Amino acid sequence: MDRIRITGGNELHGIIPISGAKNAALPLMIASLLTDDTLTLENVPHLADVEQLIRILGNHGADISVNGRRERQGESYARTIHFTCRNIVDTTAPYELVSKMRASFWVIGPLLAREGRARVSLPGGCAIGTRPVDLFIEGLAALGANIEIDSGYINATAPTGGLIGARYVFPKVSVGATHVMMMAATLANGTTTIGNAAREPEVVDLANCLNAMGAKITGAGTSTITIEGVTSLSGARHRVLPDRIETGTYAMAVAMTGGDVILEGTDARLLDTALEAIRRAGAEITPTETGIRVYRNGGGIKPVDVVTDPFPGFPTDLQAQFMGLMTRSSGVSHITETIFENRFMHVQELARLGARITLSGQTAKIEGVPRLKGAPVMATDLRASVSLVIAGLVAEGDTTVSRVYHLDRGFERLEEKLTRCGAIVERVTD
Repeated sequence: MDRIRITGGNELHGIIPISGAKNAALPLMIASLLTDDTLTLENVPHLADVEQLIRILGNHGADISVNGRRERQGESYARTIHFTCRNIVDTTAPYELVSKMRASFWVIGPLLAREGRARVSLPGGCAIGTRPVDLFIEGLAALGANIEIDSGYINATAPTGGLIGARYVFPKVSVGATHVMMMAATLANGTTTIGNAAREPEVVDLANCLNAMGAKITGAGTSTITIEGVTSLSGARHRVLPDRIETGTYAMAVAMTGGDVILEGTDARLLDTALEAIRRAGAEITPTETGIRVYRNGGGIKPVDVVTDPFPGFPTDLQAQFMGLMTRSSGVSHITETIFENRFMHVQELARLGARITLSGQTAKIEGVPRLKGAPVMATDLRASVSLVIAGLVAEGDTTVSRVYHLDRGFERLEEKLTRCGAIVERVTD
């Protein structure tokens, strides 16, 4: 099993290309099930989750071809992938596929809208909370779907004539449920209004792609989305937006180590709140023609309190990384997690490096320490794993992170990107 070994102490200097967003690419790929034409997606990252979803879509009948592979200085750059699903050959998404990645559950929306039925296993993915599917079920039921749960599967059927437009207000903001209901509603009869919708950039990206395919969606990026159903969707060509979580992660790595790095191909507007927190911690962040520049030279890391919230708030997917940064601050900081109830599993691993963190409910108190010391640590989920890398970049000696398959799910060639900027990071295969 692969491990990542980091020797701490080096500043970061150079350019880090930001990949396409995993959290945008996955729903965009799933949207290909809504049409019998070809959907072409550019800037698709090469990640384990993307490869898993390719297998799942193939199981449903999608024909998938990849081009645009380029190599430059050892770095694999974005791919263009063509998805053509002329016929849905299977409306079942089996447990052995869905259990490996939660987002694969989202195929339920397009399958139900296009074929009138879907049998989808209850989802898997990172163990960072229960993340129930109630909101998905209630949203699809509002469109007229009949839904039953049997033997670990959700069986959904549309009424005769297809799904029916309706107004539904989510009791809680959910990015995944917003994706699913929006996709399902594109082929529903009549108009659908989604209240308390997620406002994340990835939701806007999906809406833009669906509109390019012929959907009629307005309001994406606000809390109210309106979808006027159409009889069919066509193919389109769409570029996946930059990964704001990867952007924030590398910005925090620079803030942690010191140095000067251009994050290339990203957009600061995608994560204003997170970048502002990193500025308050002592880093300078400025826009450039190709992305953003992050640098911290001389000054220390200041303590900053953050509370995770749905967009435009501080992203839960950057909470672990920010905690890693705060372990070396000059005082006491607090991080409150409001999205997932079990997303502090990285605390005990950071403590192995010498961090001082205490938990009280959903709030972590971090007392900054003057130094961290390398140790063997274990990744517990995708974002927690990269927080250990950030801490390891400044820890004295070697830090070895095991279970790096979590990293491979969401960070494209992380060790190569960091190494090119002066870090000592290598993948070790047993």
